[in-house]
Amino acid sequence: MLIGYARVSTDDQHLDLQRDALSQAGCERIFEDKIIGAQAEREGLARLIGSLRPGDTVVIWRLDRLGRSLKNLLQLVERLDGLQVGIRSLQENIDTTSSGGRLVFHLFGALAEFERNLVRERTQAGLSAARKRGRQGGRPALLSPTKKALALKLHQERNHTIEEICNMMGISKSTLYNYLNKAGQDATGMA
Repeated sequence: MLIGYARVSTDDQHLDLQRDALSQAGCERIFEDKIIGAQAEREGLARLIGSLRPGDTVVIWRLDRLGRSLKNLLQLVERLDGLQVGIRSLQENIDTTSSGGRLVFHLFGALAEFERNLVRERTQAGLSAARKRGRQGGRPALLSPTKKALALKLHQERNHTIEEICNMMGISKSTLYNYLNKAGQDATGMA
């Protein structure tokens, strides 16, 4: 049996295009998910997997509709393979029910993994080069060194509460505590 799965990931996206393509491909049932933000649970996918029987084929519009990442996609394909269920992607023209389709799928997966590793290596090289030039990553400091010293001095004098110091400086409690921890580490490192 051909069973469709459609997914969109934002409010402004619609499932119509995927539904139409899956219906034209001959899907008898279509499961759907509309995932907003970093929501991890996909109820439609869970219902789909629960309904599968050996010999079924899950039809998707594109590979990225099934898996949210390459790792997730490979895990799902392996899980479906264990259930004796194939995958057919309409846009990439991949069908894992054939040996050639399985080969193409694994080649795509290997190429995507290779590309991800190249991106990671380039990113690390760029960060390393920036550090050598004195560029530090991360968010800029909220307080100038003078204001930071003043906040630390106000805390040491014990005349103001943490909340009062934060209000005067325009920072959160966690930021002040980070400054205090850093100052404590610097003091013990110098001793």
